[in-house]
Amino acid sequence: MAAAMAGARLRVGVDTGGTFTDVLALQDGVLRAYKLSSTPGKFEEAVLEGAGEVTRGEAFELVHSTTVATNALLERKGAKTALITTGGFKDVLAIARQARPALYDLMPRPVAPLVPRELRFELPERVGADGSILVPLDLDPLDDIIATLRREGVASVAVLFLFSFLAPEHECRVGEMLAAAGFSVSLSHQVLPEFREVERGSTTVVNAYVRPVMEDYLTKVSKGAGKLGAERLRIVQSNGGCLTPERAGAEAVQTLLSGPAAGVMGACTAARAGGRDLNLITFDMGGTSTDVALIRGEPVVTTEQTLGGFPVGVPMVDAHTVGAGGGSIASVDAGGALAVGPESAGAYPGPACYGNAGDPTVTDAHVVLGHLRPEAFLQGRMPLDVERSRSALAKLGAQMGGLDAEAAARDVLRLVNINMEAAIRVISVRRGHDPVDFTLVGFGGAGGLHVFALAEALKMNRVLVPCHPGVLSALGAVAMPMRQETSQTVMRAWTPGAEAELQGILEGLKDDLLERFAGDGVDAEALTFQPMLEMRYRGQSHELCVNLASASLAEAVGAFHKLHRKRYGHADPAEPVEVVTVRLRGQAPNPEVFLPELAERRTGDLPPEISPGVVRRERLRRGDVVEGPALIQEDFSTVLVPEGWRVFPDRVGNLTGERE
Repeated sequence: MAAAMAGARLRVGVDTGGTFTDVLALQDGVLRAYKLSSTPGKFEEAVLEGAGEVTRGEAFELVHSTTVATNALLERKGAKTALITTGGFKDVLAIARQARPALYDLMPRPVAPLVPRELRFELPERVGADGSILVPLDLDPLDDIIATLRREGVASVAVLFLFSFLAPEHECRVGEMLAAAGFSVSLSHQVLPEFREVERGSTTVVNAYVRPVMEDYLTKVSKGAGKLGAERLRIVQSNGGCLTPERAGAEAVQTLLSGPAAGVMGACTAARAGGRDLNLITFDMGGTSTDVALIRGEPVVTTEQTLGGFPVGVPMVDAHTVGAGGGSIASVDAGGALAVGPESAGAYPGPACYGNAGDPTVTDAHVVLGHLRPEAFLQGRMPLDVERSRSALAKLGAQMGGLDAEAAARDVLRLVNINMEAAIRVISVRRGHDPVDFTLVGFGGAGGLHVFALAEALKMNRVLVPCHPGVLSALGAVAMPMRQETSQTVMRAWTPGAEAELQGILEGLKDDLLERFAGDGVDAEALTFQPMLEMRYRGQSHELCVNLASASLAEAVGAFHKLHRKRYGHADPAEPVEVVTVRLRGQAPNPEVFLPELAERRTGDLPPEISPGVVRRERLRRGDVVEGPALIQEDFSTVLVPEGWRVFPDRVGNLTGERE
């Protein structure tokens, strides 16, 4: 096997999901993987248990992708939070954009704000749109506000002043007093130093809401990992890089898509190792949810995500999530129609086959149809109860009009595939991409069971099931570089002299990033920087992000016209252009991750089948071909290959599927 990280310390990736926790360790040609049930409410327990299984007392570096901040937001289990803002503006976030998520819904239900009105407070102060101080800050009311916060049991405070990203002095002063009073504080000019009050305010409030939960969790993980021998801990953030635990706690909003980012990075790592171009649609199906993303050369990063109904403006991988996973519960609604998800059986009680409950799930459907080996699930550590699955599906079938268990199971799989197909269309067809032009990459514990059926539904001809698909997000965590981003709103028309001014702004942002990386112990000489300009035609409401990795500032306007034409089908070089925001990404080198290579097939090798139509993946060699219909099984995942497809492994064990 090729060296994984020659001479480097053992690097361990851990990805926590709602149902399972995935663990992968890689060092000097040795790869160890482990999967175990998550421990909701105490997620750190499964993280530490899994890390202990693969490290076996050795010193190691831990890189962790987590759903703790996401769960706190979506389940409304964050800290009790207050908001302090400019006088007259405490209802800005409640009013928001007045956008209707469902245009034809006659009775829309607005998302309840994270901060109730009685915990929104105003201070006399005002900064102008040019950064000038129009009304000096009056701190006299702050003592009474602090007394109220204590009386109401508030733990965290978001501070949002108008145009504070231009003149942060007022926010800093209030923040100092709140921190001295013992509150967790999030300042908008630090969380998102950009214009648009709603997005900046929403992002700051979300950060304040999840920050105490995340900091408490990371403290537990840090202590436990230290006892196991961890020399360093890094946390995966939403933009495809990782952070120190201290920064991840303070900037908890940066980790909201930690899990999907790790999955996307894992797919890129495996595809590159196998010699694939990165023209991919990733399909990550776990036990609780499914994440899909589109990659053209590199993962798409956006600053326009909405999570739990709240705009979040920090950079995140452009992933779309649906409540469809192996644990998604199947039921019949009041109208007699079958529904699958979004409610999940989770890690406990889990699907009926886990032996703790009787609700039928997607996993139970696969058990009934013989797609999973009950005695080999999770390396045989969790035998599945086939009769419980069959009984649960039989009851469901009776509610569906007298279907037997097998027929009900097929309908469950058919419906969950429709839901996931719709999710893939959101990130491809709706954005002008034809899925036929991409390879569908299926991973996660349940991804291999559905990826071929989805490819057929989308008329895609190429499928890739990466090596170690059941723990691929953990591999993505192992491959994560240190990465940070910063930005500054400029609102600058593109005129003669713009380049020099923008270059000066970029130098200032670079100094800011260098200071941050130095605080995190990263060598400045090893860093690379990627500038980006968010640009628009004058009069437009939204911008396009022009990546200057392959273009100079002088070429930015031309690159913008080209991108506008590609995105919207038209461009007008005669129209004046303005730069709205300057953005800079700094990144340390990627860890050197070389995956073990697969051996060549030799004459006289035993056939890979362990029974008719069933193959153990670890017995496959380069040169082998598996014709569908077939099942390809491994410790933490199963691949269901339908008739009409042929599958063959590449040099690192990725399975490439093609239509015959």
